[in-house]
Amino acid sequence: MNGNGTPRWLSAVIGIVVILTLWYLFSITAFTPAEGTDYTPVPTPLAVAQQLFDDGLRPYWGPFKVTIAEAGWGFLWGNLLALLLASTVLLAPRLEPIVVQIAVVSYCLPLVAVGGIAIVVMGGADYAGDTSDTAIFLASLAVFFTTVVGALLGFKAADKASLDVIRVYGGGRFTQLRKVRLIAALPAILNALQIAVPTAFLGAVLGEYMGATDSSVGILLIRLQGNLDATRVWVVFLLCAVVALLGYAIFGLVARLITPWVSGRRTA
Repeated sequence: MNGNGTPRWLSAVIGIVVILTLWYLFSITAFTPAEGTDYTPVPTPLAVAQQLFDDGLRPYWGPFKVTIAEAGWGFLWGNLLALLLASTVLLAPRLEPIVVQIAVVSYCLPLVAVGGIAIVVMGGADYAGDTSDTAIFLASLAVFFTTVVGALLGFKAADKASLDVIRVYGGGRFTQLRKVRLIAALPAILNALQIAVPTAFLGAVLGEYMGATDSSVGILLIRLQGNLDATRVWVVFLLCAVVALLGYAIFGLVARLITPWVSGRRTA
C-alpha cells in the first residue's frame, strides 16, 4: 500500500494508463504526419505494439544481449568501487570531504565528453556481439555517484547507542562497520543500487552511441533513425524501458527480502 492507502499495483496501472493516454494524444495532435507523407516521428502506442508483434523479440535480442551484458559489468564495477570508497570514510573519517568531492566531480562530468575520450583510449568491441570497454566504463561512471552518496547516508544512520556498546567492549571502527553500520546502511545501499540499475543501462547505451560496438542497442537506434524507421525506434525505446523497469523491480524485490524490517514484514 502507498501512503494514501492505494495498492501499489493499482498505482502502477494508473500510471501506465496515463502515460499511454498522453502518448496517444501527442501522437495524433502535435506529431501528425506531414502533408503528402505518412511519416510521423511519434507513432501511436497501438502502432508500436503492432510493429513489435509483427517483428517478434528475436531481431532485438542480439543487440539487447550485448547492452545488458555491458550494463551488468558496469553496474558491478561502478558500485563495487563506490562501496569500497564509501567504506574508507568509516575507517578514516577525515577522508569524507575528499570522497564526497570525488563523487560530485564524477557526477558533474559530461558523459558525452567522457565517452569521446574513452572511445579513443579504450576503443570499441573487436567483433560483432562483443561488449565494449567504453560502454562498460560509462555505465560504471553513471552509477558511481548515486551509490557513494547512498552508502554514506546509510553508514551515518547507525544507532549511536549500538556503536557505544561496541566501543565500551573494546571494538574498533572495523567492528562497528561490520556489526552495526553495514546492517543499518543496507536499506539505503540497496535503494541506491536499485536506482543504479536503469542508470547503468542508460550509460551503456550512451557508450554505444559513440560507435563502441557493432551490434548493440545504441547502434541499432542509430541505424533505425538513419532509415527514418520511427516505429521501430519507439519499439526499441519501449523495450529499453521494459528492461530497465524489470531490473529496477528485481532489485526492489531483493531489497525487500534482505531488509524485511523496512517494509514492516516479519523475518522468517
